[in-house]
Amino acid sequence: MREAVPGIHHITVIASDPQANVDFYTEFLGLRLVKKTVNFDDPGTFHLYYGDEIGRPGTILTFFPWPTAYRGKTGAGEVVKVAFTVPEGSLEHWSRRAEERNIATMRDHDSIAFHDPDGLQLELIESGSGVSHAIHGFHSAAMAVRNPGATIDLLTKSLGFRLLEENGDRSRFTAAGEGPGHFVDLIALPGSTPRGSMGAGTVHHIAWRTANDETQKLWRRHLIENGHNVTPVMDRQYFHSIYFREPGGVLFEIATDPPGFTFDESADQLGTGLKLPPWLEPERNAIENVLPPLEKHAASSTRA
Repeated sequence: MREAVPGIHHITVIASDPQANVDFYTEFLGLRLVKKTVNFDDPGTFHLYYGDEIGRPGTILTFFPWPTAYRGKTGAGEVVKVAFTVPEGSLEHWSRRAEERNIATMRDHDSIAFHDPDGLQLELIESGSGVSHAIHGFHSAAMAVRNPGATIDLLTKSLGFRLLEENGDRSRFTAAGEGPGHFVDLIALPGSTPRGSMGAGTVHHIAWRTANDETQKLWRRHLIENGHNVTPVMDRQYFHSIYFREPGGVLFEIATDPPGFTFDESADQLGTGLKLPPWLEPERNAIENVLPPLEKHAASSTRA
């Protein structure tokens, strides 16, 4: 592959209460709910997408909220932290914002860390300038694996990441792109560390960007030739996806940038209606009857 991954496309997390999820990510973090749809593999469950004004790749955090989900446990083979970028000088604003909502935080010189209602570890990191305190997209994701050698080989030799720095058991890699979400941190855990258990507050998968369907086909062929078990291309309406597990156990996706979230809604209407793919549209009434009620929010990342 002469192509290289430009960075993170989206990150998908398991949640519990969908209303608490919407309230936290729109009202506290100021992200925009850019798409309200369902889990195509389990259509009795919402799939909620948050991002910037139009959900550009590198800004998209998504959730499968199962109201009865048990709390998951982080460990080896998972993304264990999601970090966003905020403008320099924003941390006082975010500290006050968290204190007003009784959200416990841990402050560093250029970052603030806290948890969402389900226990997902989040971080806001100051970087660059901006006209407001709003989140600009992903800064990085941290993956925890045992025996990281094969994961490092995949990142650097196949996906095109470059080692940026090492600090003890943590290594930072940078992707080929310059947009949001081009850093990934790899945490090396002792071999005896238990694997994480999937549940509310844990990351289901991390998706990397690719430009279009043609480059995705090249990625699929390249990964299969290098011994990875890769799914067929799946139509997710707003992007096309392939999935595979990296050697440390983290579920990876490679997702196309197009067609994007304005595929079935205008930019000003994003997230306001329940959108279903054509193959689920005949079941709309049944699906709407089993989904829990969800108050609409039209928050945007420009509000924070």
